[in-house]
Amino acid sequence: MLLSVKIEAKTLGTKELFHNLKLSIEANEKIAIIGRNGVGKTTLFRMLTGEDKDIEGEIIYRQGIRTVSTAQEHHEARDLSAVDYIITNLPEYAKLKHIIDTYPDTMGENMAKITTYSNALEHFSSLGYYHIEDAVLNSLKDYQISEEMARGPLHRLSGGQKRFVELVRVEHSAADLALIDEPTNHMDYLAKESFVEWFKATKHTVVVISHDRDVLRFVDRIIEIKDGIATSFKGNYAAYLKQNATSTASQMHEFQVARRRIANLKNDLIRYNRFKEKARDPDTIKRFKTLVQRTQTELEELQAIEKPNFWIDRESAEGLNKKVSDNYEKYKSKNIKIHKNNSTEGARQLLHVDELQLGYTETPLFQPTSFRMQHGDRLQLIGRNGVGKTTLVRAITDAAKGTRADTWRAGSIFTDTKLRLSFYEQEINPALLSMTLAEAIEHIYTELEKEINPEIVMRLMSDYLFNPYEDARLPVNQLSGGQKARLQIIKMLANSPNLLILDEPTNHLDLPSIEELEDALASYHGALLYISHDSYFAEHIGGDKVILQAQ
Repeated sequence: MLLSVKIEAKTLGTKELFHNLKLSIEANEKIAIIGRNGVGKTTLFRMLTGEDKDIEGEIIYRQGIRTVSTAQEHHEARDLSAVDYIITNLPEYAKLKHIIDTYPDTMGENMAKITTYSNALEHFSSLGYYHIEDAVLNSLKDYQISEEMARGPLHRLSGGQKRFVELVRVEHSAADLALIDEPTNHMDYLAKESFVEWFKATKHTVVVISHDRDVLRFVDRIIEIKDGIATSFKGNYAAYLKQNATSTASQMHEFQVARRRIANLKNDLIRYNRFKEKARDPDTIKRFKTLVQRTQTELEELQAIEKPNFWIDRESAEGLNKKVSDNYEKYKSKNIKIHKNNSTEGARQLLHVDELQLGYTETPLFQPTSFRMQHGDRLQLIGRNGVGKTTLVRAITDAAKGTRADTWRAGSIFTDTKLRLSFYEQEINPALLSMTLAEAIEHIYTELEKEINPEIVMRLMSDYLFNPYEDARLPVNQLSGGQKARLQIIKMLANSPNLLILDEPTNHLDLPSIEELEDALASYHGALLYISHDSYFAEHIGGDKVILQAQ
């Protein structure tokens, strides 16, 4: 066993995240940690890496284990090149390089130093460090980080590029245990393919926090954080769905039995109290008093148990028998509630892109591109990072406002006069970051000249899994990734659009929320243009494909 975790209790502010959480990690496992947004997955990682030591419990590593984790901040390394940052953080590299570089000038005929130097040369070679620079550059190239960028200061790279640098550092670390948080966010399809191939091939233990089903397909085990504890499911995503459906049905039955027991205990309590009040014999009074106390204790214990979070994927839910299905509808976890636009506007053409080319220099980013969209169409935009997918959708949003983007190089964009377009972006509008959640929602609706009042704000927060009372005053810049994603969905649907443009909408969403979004979009009657490298999402939404080819 590489790692054993026993957390008796962990709180964050006033919220209890974990209680009696236990998990273990074995050698050579590929493990995914999943759970609803806000359950504490990243906090658990911070505890495993030692960044968060405020715990009640213990975390025990096997002696001598080498662990690596993806870093979130790079303040101390900001002036290092990406290549140097990766290489100098490799196990034993700095120590061995120091010996190889300095001992020839000082060892003379000292046999001890000669032996140390000789061993260092051999070990340096066995680790592949003589060719490590070329290997690192090639790995970075898989994530579209050129040699010029790789040799420049780390602080010049974007947030997404720094994530890729971290992945390359992990891939070359040869650590016994690698901890990676959301590895495939911001990846295009080829970069994601490169990561998945490494993930499948590596012989070391890798633990990822991820709801990317393309990654979950290749894990050996899934650990779900739910209701403060960790539950282990052997196998990949498909195996998890089957086991989860079975265990959730069992949990619902147990919960229903407990609810019935509570109702019976309440009736017993009333009955015992009546008998006690009517009794005159001291022994009889004492007996019923004991029954009242015993019943009251059991009732309080059962009432203190919170309702578990129940979720079964759509396909498994369709296969439930009627009794279990009825229970699931009654008890299932709350998902985001999207009010679907069921209006039809006929087969009108909403958008026509003809031989379009865009770019930030005289050279266009991509080859001439043409497509049309009418009401009800689905279109997936595919291309490598940097080829201009986001630039294209921004040009479309500009055209819908009657303006032409500065990036325009050739071709045309025609939009219908009745086009109502909404754009789901990965990044929150900076103007909203300093507002509270309630203020941001009000601002979004006011800007669109839509009806808004405190009651509507409260309802929207509730529909999108925010606590209307506790979360209303949360600053937007302090929301989690999942919470920001849900705020983006509120913004996207506020103006009842007939054309939706989505840029990687499943990033940061948990599995139930991804499925809820897929279901809502499947019944959406307007046109849908989307960028997504989630193959499950693309398969569910469907539609034609437009591939942007670099110029």
